[in-house]
Amino acid sequence: MKIRLGFGMGAWPFAERNYKAFYDFVDDCESWGVDSLWFSDRIIGKGATLEPIVTIAALSGRKGMMKFGTNALIMPLRNPVIVAKELATLDFLSNGRLLLVAGLGGEDPREYEACGVSKAERAPRTDEALTALNLLWTQDEATFHGKYYNFENISIEPKPVQKPGPPIWIGGRSDAALRRTGRLGEGWLPSAITPQECRNGIDAIQVYAAGSDRTIEDDHYGVSIICAIADTKEAALELAAPALARRREDVGLESYTALGTPDMIIATLNEYVAAGITKFVLRPPGPPGVWSAQAERLAKEVIAPMQTPWTDKELLERPL
Repeated sequence: MKIRLGFGMGAWPFAERNYKAFYDFVDDCESWGVDSLWFSDRIIGKGATLEPIVTIAALSGRKGMMKFGTNALIMPLRNPVIVAKELATLDFLSNGRLLLVAGLGGEDPREYEACGVSKAERAPRTDEALTALNLLWTQDEATFHGKYYNFENISIEPKPVQKPGPPIWIGGRSDAALRRTGRLGEGWLPSAITPQECRNGIDAIQVYAAGSDRTIEDDHYGVSIICAIADTKEAALELAAPALARRREDVGLESYTALGTPDMIIATLNEYVAAGITKFVLRPPGPPGVWSAQAERLAKEVIAPMQTPWTDKELLERPL
């Protein structure tokens, strides 16, 4: 199974608030051999978070090997027919480099209210939306009648390059998220989770998938994890502290983060590999400016030695 590692971007991480800093970083990631870039979805807020669909659209025509993902696209806030069209177009223009993680969204009810959706409806809306995406990507005349979304004999073109469509991975570590992955997802990518919880989650997802007469590929399990690289664990912890203000209270901090020297981080990530995880979204901490330096060290000292090399076939088929 191929081990792939990319970076997750939340709020704007660069010292300069301009487009050139972003595109320069994307070019650097290509040169470093980073597998993918992932973009958080925050409709409201003051953190200057890039909208993921628009951002991936801006990157879709670029030459290179990197893929671009949503982590996680808030499905209940969007009309699934429009999203199906947008994502199919992105997958077409990027030649199949779209990665999709779907989720319910955060806990702030104002985000749902601002988009005209009740937070109480987010789970059933997400289930309907995921079903609708699959129908629209795989059928020429798609019909769906649900409580929240309805359409009759419609089609979208172009269809995605990836067949039957971009695999839909599910975020979250709750039992509801595991059940949703088993019923509707093609993969799983939680965050703030320990290796043992990953192992338990994979086992549960496989049971839920079997109950729905489905299977999920063994290499479709990933994790989003905060990684801070420094010469000592203490220095890494100090660097990561501002990003860890909201800590889990039920388990220790070091059990779901990767902090320390390159060897320490690689050893931690290999614990996840042993638990069945093969895809990683690394989230460097630090204020603007520091974040970029963290990403460069992680790319050169963690991603490069851990990541499965691209095959000759992949290199030949890279988008122009």
